[in-house]
Amino acid sequence: MKYKLCFLVIASLLAGCANAENTADDLVDAAIERTQHEVRYDPAYMKINYPNGDVPAGTGVCTDVVIRSYRALGIDLQQLVHEDMKAHFNEYPSKRIWGMKNTDTNIDHRRVPNLQTFFTRHGESLPISEESADFKPGDIVTWVLAGHLPHIGIVTDQINSQTQHPLIVHNIGAGPVLEDMLFNYPITGHYRYLQPTH
Repeated sequence: MKYKLCFLVIASLLAGCANAENTADDLVDAAIERTQHEVRYDPAYMKINYPNGDVPAGTGVCTDVVIRSYRALGIDLQQLVHEDMKAHFNEYPSKRIWGMKNTDTNIDHRRVPNLQTFFTRHGESLPISEESADFKPGDIVTWVLAGHLPHIGIVTDQINSQTQHPLIVHNIGAGPVLEDMLFNYPITGHYRYLQPTH
């Protein structure tokens, strides 16, 4: 009985966190906190729990920076993306890009094109700009790297005093870092998303 009560209290606290009014500053703080973690870049497919599943804490890719930052705010992109994909599978690129016929809670939310679709459907999809001032703290940006590899990161409130570019938290292979790279690669998407959809 004691353990059941403990579980209910924790579940209630988590639910309250997810329903709180998250701000862009909260997301920025969560993203910058990710840079304190040592993470080995590892894109391997792994089976994970659902919901609130995660690959081992010491591993991850660019999408995991975003997923873990939102999760610190009580927003589980694994569950949100899965539920939306399950209801609107044809709106997502999984069949076109990867030949998938069904959802997969292990990987769907860890793919940049799926996150782009989710943020477009449930957040704000903003114009792609070459002006630093158009990118606000907490915005999500996607790029295409050499070899047509998709990439994703989070805009922070920190500015490079020389370039006036906002610094980005992202993982391009050396773990989560904070750096001036907003315009280093072609931008493919610009989004704002703070609240869960249910």
